[in-house]
Amino acid sequence: HLLNLSILSNSVHLLSTEQPRTESEWENSFTLKMFLFQFVNLNSSTFYIAFFLGRFTGHPGAYLRLINRWRLEECHPSGCLIDLCMQMGIIMVLKQTWNNFMELGYPLIQNWWTRRKVRQEHGPERKISFPQWEKDYNLQPMNAYGLFDEYLEMILQFGFTTIFVAAFPLAPLLALLNNIIEIRLDAYKFVTQWRRPLASRAKDIGIWYGILEGIGILSVITNAFVIAITSDFIPRLVYAYKYGPCAGQGEAGQKCMVGYVNASLSVFRISDFENRSEPESDGSEFSGTPLKYCRYRDYRDPPHSLVPYGYTLQFWHVLAARLAFIIVFEHLVFCIKHLISYLIPDLPKDLRDRMRREKYLIQEMMYEAELERLQKERKERKKNGKAHHNEWP
Repeated sequence: HLLNLSILSNSVHLLSTEQPRTESEWENSFTLKMFLFQFVNLNSSTFYIAFFLGRFTGHPGAYLRLINRWRLEECHPSGCLIDLCMQMGIIMVLKQTWNNFMELGYPLIQNWWTRRKVRQEHGPERKISFPQWEKDYNLQPMNAYGLFDEYLEMILQFGFTTIFVAAFPLAPLLALLNNIIEIRLDAYKFVTQWRRPLASRAKDIGIWYGILEGIGILSVITNAFVIAITSDFIPRLVYAYKYGPCAGQGEAGQKCMVGYVNASLSVFRISDFENRSEPESDGSEFSGTPLKYCRYRDYRDPPHSLVPYGYTLQFWHVLAARLAFIIVFEHLVFCIKHLISYLIPDLPKDLRDRMRREKYLIQEMMYEAELERLQKERKERKKNGKAHHNEWP
């Protein structure tokens, strides 16, 4: 709650320096700033896990360290996709549950406190019987920004549901279940805990439509990167078609993935460890003899090659396949999106034609009314002897 207040105060401060000309410009600017603050605050952890965690750690013998002291965090041995899936599960389950609890609990506690103060003012022994209008007045007023918080919550939920849906496919189902519950909670809150809000007319949802469009475009790009970079989908395909038992045969199946784990691991000589990274034991308690080599997850040359621990050819094949998949995937999705929007327009053709006809009839009626008014004025001037020769029409 304190963080939301801080974000709100920062947005208002930026608007005071920006000084929009009209109220609609002020609302659009305020909405965009609030959304950006909340979006960055809530999605920074997921973007870090998906695209930065474990990407810049170096390799054994040459670890990258922060201030030359602390090693950077790495992903789980099974990959970063598991960490991202767990993070999304926590957000979609625990965060939404907590938000629903706070949305209903906060006005309940405030109304209970208000009723307690009213009882104290009138004495504990006296039975209080207020008219309905006074009971309604003692309820909590709606916040100054109306339904802004409700819109913001739905837009952020739409972002969580679409941006990383490739890593957590259950996100749309959990969002649907949450919205079914929240509909009833909001109905109870509006009817019993808040004063009746003042209705106001709006032409459309305003800048929220543009924000939804932006989230849709970002989600396509993000999911392409998640599938290509965060998951093992592309490395498995490259191994199946290029390096596996079925290489060059144009097929991929379970038998074609034999040896994939071994091919995804590189060899490291234990004697090449840095002094501060040396293992505590040499492994003799497990194998009976000291271990000379270990394996780690990467595509690098062995220590006895011409360029020790350099990138292998398989690494560059995987990198090229990842980039090609990102380009093809996003272009394909965008083409399908534009095709669907063309085939299914926002307004049906017959409805658009009727709207144009109504607009034309209104303009024609206005023209005829104006023409009739001018003709009446001309007749009156003729009667009064003040006709002019160059009058219109």
